[in-house]
Amino acid sequence: MKRNFIIGIFALSLFVACNKDKEILNTLNDYNLEMESKGYHFGDAIALPKEVTENAESITISFGEKETNNLVVDPKFFTLGDNAVTFNIKKKGGEVLQQDATINVFAKNPEAKLNYTVVKEYPHATPNFVQGFQLDGNTVYESEGQYGASKLWKYTLGGTAPIASTPQPEKYFAEGMTIAGDKIYQLTWKEKTMFVYNKSDLKLIREYPYPNVMGEGWGLTYDGKHLIASDGTKNLYFLDLNDPSKMVKYISVAGNTQAYDQLNELEFHNGFVYANVWQKPVILKINPANGEVVGTFDFTEIAKKHTTNNDDVLNGIAFKGENMLVTGKNWPVIYEVAVK
Repeated sequence: MKRNFIIGIFALSLFVACNKDKEILNTLNDYNLEMESKGYHFGDAIALPKEVTENAESITISFGEKETNNLVVDPKFFTLGDNAVTFNIKKKGGEVLQQDATINVFAKNPEAKLNYTVVKEYPHATPNFVQGFQLDGNTVYESEGQYGASKLWKYTLGGTAPIASTPQPEKYFAEGMTIAGDKIYQLTWKEKTMFVYNKSDLKLIREYPYPNVMGEGWGLTYDGKHLIASDGTKNLYFLDLNDPSKMVKYISVAGNTQAYDQLNELEFHNGFVYANVWQKPVILKINPANGEVVGTFDFTEIAKKHTTNNDDVLNGIAFKGENMLVTGKNWPVIYEVAVK
């Protein structure tokens, strides 16, 4: 009888402990889901509920191989945008409870709404599926996509006759491109290849694999020191100019209330990265030091004149002095806009 009594007490204790563990994890989950929509900013404390902290001997947050016991949104561990983490709660009895969560980190300052005025229009070759777009002097350089139709070419702004053109083999889908000195660098979409050309005649001179951390190749620009690439995520990757297969660093991009993914065609101008957002008539102005979106352009009125499906979207940013040139995939027009 005594033995059965002890077993009953043990079972009851185990039942109570399991219920307590479930209560702790449910409370933590509710808190995380609430904060996932609200988001944090760098420097914010992660103020876990008392039901969690009062039952814990210690709490850590792990990010894959990294781990911290500092419950503060520290840029040493967190990036802007979504962060996949695991909370490790060591109970006072030594048992460890774990729960996965997403911590969204947003920029502290709201994005400015940037205005513009259309000042001029230029013809654009409608068949061109624009992936990369840059102006040098009065010469436009474009990278065109699609399997079997990908190419790099250049022409004079105001015309559409090619000065030079280099096609890619059918197995490649060309993506973003940029000019760096006397060379042009061009990404491919899924082929993990970056082409390098002579700027003068568009002759192919070298190929590099781009870093494996980039799932795909989307946009490309040059800040005077590094190549900066996008891969359709929230990340911008800084690559070694002399060996683009090496990543120097990366940043993640977010505004005051949201993360921005599907970053596409890129342009660097006066210390900022400008980025198209795939499938949206929006161009972001990004601080490359930390990924903060400091301003947004809304090109809805222009884009709706030409966007009839999922392909012919806004995609093309260049600068003509302080004015911006914008175009899109299969658009017949390049717009020059004065930024206010």
